[in-house]
Amino acid sequence: MATSSQKLDQNFEEQRRKAEEEDARRRAKKLNFPYLDLVSVRVPTELKAMELVPEAEARAANLALLQLVRKKLVVAVLNPEDEKAKEILTRLGAKYDVQTVVVSGTGLEHAWSYYKYLFPKTKKITGSVQIDEKRLSEMHKSISSFEDFAKALQDLSGKTSELLEAIFGGAMALRASDVHLEPTEVKGVLRLRIDGLLHSVYEEIDLKVYKSLITRVKLLSNLKLNVTKEPQDGRFTIDLEGSNIEIRTSVIPSEYGETIVLRVLDPSAIQIDLEKLGWREDDLKIIEEQISKPNGLILNTGPTGSGKTTTLYAFLKKVYKPEIKVITIEDPIEYHLDGISQTQVNPDVNYTFASGLRSILRQDPDVILVGEIRDKETADISLNASLTGHLVFSTLHTNDAVGSIPRLYDLGVKHQTLGPALSLVIAQRLVRVLCDGGKKEVSVDEVLRGKISKFLEALPGRVSREKYQNFKIFEPGKCDKCGSLGYKGRTSIFELFVVDQKIEELIYTKPTEIDIKKLAREQGMVSVQEDGVLKALSGITDFQEIERLTGKIEWA
Repeated sequence: MATSSQKLDQNFEEQRRKAEEEDARRRAKKLNFPYLDLVSVRVPTELKAMELVPEAEARAANLALLQLVRKKLVVAVLNPEDEKAKEILTRLGAKYDVQTVVVSGTGLEHAWSYYKYLFPKTKKITGSVQIDEKRLSEMHKSISSFEDFAKALQDLSGKTSELLEAIFGGAMALRASDVHLEPTEVKGVLRLRIDGLLHSVYEEIDLKVYKSLITRVKLLSNLKLNVTKEPQDGRFTIDLEGSNIEIRTSVIPSEYGETIVLRVLDPSAIQIDLEKLGWREDDLKIIEEQISKPNGLILNTGPTGSGKTTTLYAFLKKVYKPEIKVITIEDPIEYHLDGISQTQVNPDVNYTFASGLRSILRQDPDVILVGEIRDKETADISLNASLTGHLVFSTLHTNDAVGSIPRLYDLGVKHQTLGPALSLVIAQRLVRVLCDGGKKEVSVDEVLRGKISKFLEALPGRVSREKYQNFKIFEPGKCDKCGSLGYKGRTSIFELFVVDQKIEELIYTKPTEIDIKKLAREQGMVSVQEDGVLKALSGITDFQEIERLTGKIEWA
């Protein structure tokens, strides 16, 4: 309970804030500029806009860049007549259609707080992580397997800066999404996550060299060198001759020292063409129909790392056109999308999914992406946005599509709202694709052939069975194209159901997952596992991979 002194301080601060905003409002009116209260209104701040002016320069000029959509740029300033501000506004005006708004000093502080989420592109990273095309080409030619990579690291074992460059170059040559550096009692260990699985690459890093590597990474990531007993997060960018590879750094203390994981975000590696994500024709037709509607809530479900956000990005890319407004709120922004206003949650200024979504709805959007529904408030606002004419995409952590409805009930959502608002629910997983260079055809005995025939007969009518009658089954082989892993790349396996009139009526009865699954099946839903089996029958993946992700195959 607040003391009298605390209440007085709080009242004083409220009065000071009101006076400050009133002063900014009068200043805007006098200079004939629009006024904006950045503290109360919570205007979504976009990182791609803030990148245009470094933080130090923005603070010196008392301005902040808020939003950039195509060529329209919104800039908040304390005083439009300030010489430094005028200089920057003139510079930006030569390239963009600049809209200037007057704000208070506290409002600017709120906007500036987003700079910490930026990849520090203003900091030129050279030397040890500057990898030019020639160097990268050499690595691609010389590193085609873990053995090649381990040999290259062994040859550079005493050279910290070159070793770090080799780690990044080799990781990208082998298509790693994450680089793991882990200490043991006697050595440092390097592991790579490739196509969803971790692989040990090199376990002989000298501990002194390992500590130097950690120091180098922490410097690049703007992390504190003297903090070794607490987790830290940072980021930096590797310049690949005009292409920026963003690296997210996570450091945690462990028994033998600090462990680091580096997430590699390569824009060229993400596949956001809707048609190339792995849909069957019947599912793709449903998807295209649903995302073409002017309103509705579309949920994508699945565990972390199952490709949910990538699929939603593909939806955004498909629906975007210049005459509509598309806004996202994410945690964090994974990749930048042209023409779309992307914002990031910022807990320091209470810019959460829920508060951010409220602010976004005041921005006159047509399409909204909410990174994740985690609580009742975000769920309710998303559903109401759907009911008031917006197309909303979001994700939910459930194991399958039908589990989304009970999960929303658990959050406290009312069935009266859920039924009319929800349009489509998807679940997905990412399976590894067999490498064409070495995959081997497997003979099929009569027992398995009989199981497959019954499986195909039991599929819903919307699936074209003829396509799979002359199936061939393959298993992974070894070749240089995939570094002898047997797999190269990943594709999605999906299940989905439309919330039609029957399912909407069922939702009013607060059904169980079994009830929903029965009706969705009657509608024609193919399960994630069944979709995986169909991809195995098409030679894209194998049964072992499907069982790794979905459990033992349940043949009909």
